[in-house]
Amino acid sequence: MKKRVLCVAIAAMLIFSGCEKADTDMNNNTYEKISMSEGIERMANDENFILLDVRRADEFAEGHIPGAVNLPNEKIGTEEIPSLPDKNQTIYIYCRSGNRSKQAADKLLKLGYTNLIEFGGILDYSGELEY
Repeated sequence: MKKRVLCVAIAAMLIFSGCEKADTDMNNNTYEKISMSEGIERMANDENFILLDVRRADEFAEGHIPGAVNLPNEKIGTEEIPSLPDKNQTIYIYCRSGNRSKQAADKLLKLGYTNLIEFGGILDYSGELEY
């Protein structure tokens, strides 16, 4: 009986560990997932990065984190992105709540970007906004 419970537990762990693959691509590249507060702190000590807001243009115009550039998640596809030419540059990615930023990070991974940091949504941001 104990062996059966152990086997079931191990099988469950293997199955559920497969759910964590949302932030990996076929080449086992991953992006880093951190909190909004950690992202803001790291950017304060970082240089040469891009702060990418992947919300729609109208949402971006209503207020965004200072220094952010806008590239809506819906516009990220399989084509190269001229506004993001350096695929090794650090890119901090956020959206409204964290859903689109995860989708965008996954798409950017597939396009070959290597230094992606997804840090959730502007709903968790407490600083000043830029308009």
